[in-house]
Formats: sequence, structure tokens, C-alpha cells
Amino acid sequence: QVETREDEEQNIKLTEILELLVAAGYFRARIKGLSPFDKVVGGMTWCITTCSFDIDVDLLFQENSTIGQKIALTEKIVSVLPKMKCPHRLEPHQIQGLDFIHIFPVVQWLVKRAIETREEMGDYIRSYSISQFQKTHRLPEDDEFMQRKDKAIKMVTDIFEVYKPQRKYKRQKGAEELLDEESKVHATLLEYGRRYGFSRQAGKAEQAEDKKIALPPGLAAAGKAEPCDEDDLQAAEELRIKTLMTGMAAMATEEGKLTASTVGQIVGLQSDEIKQIVSEYAEKQSELSAEERPERLGAAQQHRRKVASLNKQILQKNKLLEELQAKCADLQAKCTEAKKTLTEVKSSSEKLDKELAALETIESQADSSILQSLRALVAMNENLKSQEQEFKAHCREEMERLQQDIENLKAEAVENGEEQEPNKIIEQQYKTEKDKLQKIRLLLARRNREIAILQRKIDEVPSRAELTQYQKRFIELYSQVSATHKETKQFFTLYNTLDDKKVYLEKEVNLLNSIHDNFHQAMASSGSREQFLRQMEQIVEGIKQNRMKMEKKKQENKMRRDQLNDEYLELLEKQRLYFKTVKEFKEECRKNEMLLSKLKASSS
Repeated sequence: QVETREDEEQNIKLTEILELLVAAGYFRARIKGLSPFDKVVGGMTWCITTCSFDIDVDLLFQENSTIGQKIALTEKIVSVLPKMKCPHRLEPHQIQGLDFIHIFPVVQWLVKRAIETREEMGDYIRSYSISQFQKTHRLPEDDEFMQRKDKAIKMVTDIFEVYKPQRKYKRQKGAEELLDEESKVHATLLEYGRRYGFSRQAGKAEQAEDKKIALPPGLAAAGKAEPCDEDDLQAAEELRIKTLMTGMAAMATEEGKLTASTVGQIVGLQSDEIKQIVSEYAEKQSELSAEERPERLGAAQQHRRKVASLNKQILQKNKLLEELQAKCADLQAKCTEAKKTLTEVKSSSEKLDKELAALETIESQADSSILQSLRALVAMNENLKSQEQEFKAHCREEMERLQQDIENLKAEAVENGEEQEPNKIIEQQYKTEKDKLQKIRLLLARRNREIAILQRKIDEVPSRAELTQYQKRFIELYSQVSATHKETKQFFTLYNTLDDKKVYLEKEVNLLNSIHDNFHQAMASSGSREQFLRQMEQIVEGIKQNRMKMEKKKQENKMRRDQLNDEYLELLEKQRLYFKTVKEFKEECRKNEMLLSKLKASSS
């Protein structure tokens, strides 16, 4: 009963393991033809490989493996699990013995790890695919964003340029140095036109320290009496701001005062214009100084100055307005022309877009290799066109230069009129000599053709060395052909002999089988025995007759072989005689050539 219970638990764990593997995505666990070992070990191998864990073990799983392969695979799996930091222990004999109770927690952990890894890899692959898609393709929202991007960036930069902080004042060199950090901060803010009050300190000790450090000596009297309410604090802050402003000057005054001579040297204007600019500059400077220190001037004088400056500004703005109106009229005319050209360009671009769409449809239907070759040919055509244009331009320049040289020579010839007659005589002689040269060249070409024809005819006749080489090659070819033919005949003879031997052996086997089959029946009675003996005598007699026939055929073949051998010996003798005759003939030819050479030498 205990063994039955354990088997039931093992089966339950096996079904749970298979359900886990199928849920994780290992669908081979559903195949009924596989053994439980192949299903479980294959699932564990799949989970380990899915985890993308860097291991030095080759987990190659094969179904229906041998016992040695199974043991090696289980040992590898067990060695990999500690490297993956698996919390459960497992031994190779437990996997080999299909101890599913101990295998189940390991498979459960591997499936969990595989699902987590697959989710991580899924996110990574999804982001990678999106990045690859965005490299080559765009959505309508992306196109709309790219269209608005430049305008938005330009607007932001314009806003930054318009509203960027501008420095209006600058501390003078002779001003007292600020020791407190808060006073430095407020002085910097005042330089950029920002007026902020001082922060109220919480403790009296901090206020005393600030007054000792931050207040300059000119405000020591103001800092002695501590303000009791907010109005007194505000008045004190305003006084401190005015005190800080007295140590500053406008940026225009700190840039440096320019004299009439310096402006004249830099700009190169006339003296009247220079004086006018200098006077305007002095007035503006006085206005600025008056704005900086309004308490020193009276209200009427300040009002007059402002009215005069405003009148001048009105005149300047009117002049500027007239100039801008003239520019506006010009720009409107240009704008109308640009609109006309824009409409023309738009119409032509629409036509081109239609043509491009048609071409794209044709390209999508056409072969990519043909399109590539066509693009290469078009690029080559454009390159050749540009080269042709450059060459034509160069040829035109060269032609103009040569025509100019000809004109110069003609002018020189007209000036030297007495030299025209000799030049004509020289030209006539040159023409006659040129005609003679052409005729001689034609004759030379004809003779060269005749010589080439004769040379080819001479080359067609083989020399003695070539004939000897041809003979050697033919002899080698004949010997190869004869050797191949002899080998083929031997193969045919061997095949025929073995075929005959096979036929006779089959007949003998059939005869022996029939004797063996009929022997027991023949021995059953005396009549059948006598009949069996007569048949055996007839068979023996037939075998003897066949043997006599084969002996006779053998003698005939032997006589034929002897006859052919005698003929072969005679032919060998004739061959030796032929070679001897050829050798003597060559020797006589050599002697003949020597005698002919001696005769030629003696006659010469």
C-alpha cells in the first residue's frame, strides 16, 4: 500500500510538472509519444536556455537518448542549477530515477525564472523594435510634431531673447565695497532693474549683526534707531536702495565717452554730422543723469527736458516710419512676385509629385535588381553628361584659341605680302609629297597582306619536327586506346565467364534441391526407387555430355588462341622491320641534308 501511495504521489507531481511546463510555453510536454524523462528533462533544458544565463555547459537535449547521454545531461543540469542560484538541491540520480517529488520545486523555480526573463526580454525587444521602426518609418503624429518643432523652438528662443535679463546699471569703480552677502545680492538685482526689499530677520541679534555688517558708513545714523513698525522698515529699505543706487551708473555712461575726433576716425563721417551726433549724445547723457538723480533737479526743468527729448524721438520715429513704409511697399511688390513664383512652383511640384507617385508604383511592381542597375546607369549617365559638358567647354576654349592663332597668322601673312608666293609653292609641293606618301602606304599595306597570306600558307605545312611530334603523340594515343580496349575486353570476358559459372551453379543447386526433395519419396517404395535411379543415371549422362561439349569448346578456343598468337608474333616482326626501315630512312635523309648544305656552301 505504501508503494502504491508513493506511485500516486509521483504521478500527481508529474502531472503538475507537465502543467507548469505547458503554462510556461513548453508545448512539447503535451506529446503522448514521449517518455516522462524526455518531457521533464526537455522542459528543464528549455527553461535554463530561456533564462539567458551565461553558462559554460552545452545543454543539448535529444529525445530517445542512450543511458550514457541521459546521465551526462542530468549531471550538466545539476551543475548549472547552483550557478543560477537555485534555492533547491537536486541530484542526478533523482532526475534519472524520475523522483518527481524532488524535481517539482526545481521545475517550479525554473518556470518562474523563465517567465520573469521572458517578460524582461519582451520589454527589451519591444523597445528595440520600436526604436528600429522609428529609424525608418514615421507616424502622422510624428510628422505633425516635426512640422511644429521648428516653429516652437524658434518661438521659445525669441521669447528668451525678448525677456532675457538686461543689465541697466553698473557699479562705479570708486563706490564703496559691499561686505554683506545680502547687500551684494540686492545690489546685483538692482543692476538688472529689480527692486526687492530686505528680508526681515527673526532675531534682534541677527538684525544687529546685519546692521553692523551690511550698512555702509553713510547709513550708520539711519541704523541706530530700530524701526518699530512696517512703515519705518519700508522707509529704511527705500533709503538703503537709494544709497546703493548712488554708487551705480547707467551702462551707457560706463561704456566710455566718445569724442568727435574718435567718432570721425572710426566712422569717417563729415564734421557737421559728427557735431550733431555729439550734441545728441551729450543731451541723452544729461537726460540719463537727470533720471538717475531726479531729486537734484527741479520739476519744471525736468519736464522741459523730457518734452524736448520726446519731440526729438517723435521726429526720429517719423523718419523711421517713412523709411519703413517705403521698405514695406518694396517688400509687398516682392511678396506679390514671390507669391506668383510660389504658385508656379506649387503647380510644378504637384505635377512632379504625381509623376513620382506613378514612378513609385512602377518601382514597387518592378524587380529590385533591375531598379538598382537602372539607378547605377542613371548616375553613370549624369556623370557622363557632366563630363561631356566639361569636354565641350574645353573644346570651345581650345577652338577659340586656335582660331585666334589662325587669325594672328593670317594677319602676319597679310602684312608680309611678299612671302605669299613661296608659301603657295611650298603648299603645292607638300600636297604632292603627301599624295605620294599615301600611295606608297597603300602599296605597303597590300604587300604586307600578301606576305601575311604566304606566311599563313607556310605555317600550314608542318615541319619535320612537328611531324615527328605528331607521330609520337599518335603512337601514345594508340597505345592508350589499345590498353583501354584490352582492359575492356578482359572485363567482358571475365563477365561472360562469371555469368556462365553462375548459370551452371544455379543448375547444380536446382538439381541438388530436386534430388533432396524427391529422395524420401523415392525411397518409400521399390518402384519409385528404380525410377529415381534411372532419372539419376540420365542426369549423370547429360552432365557428361555437357562436359564433353565444354571440353571441345575449350580445345577450339585454345587452338584459336594459338593461331592469334602466331599472327601477333608475325605482326610484331613486321613492326620491328617497319621501325628499322624508318630509322634507316631518317639516317639517309640526314645524310642528304648534309650533302645539300655542303653543295650550297661550295656553290656559294
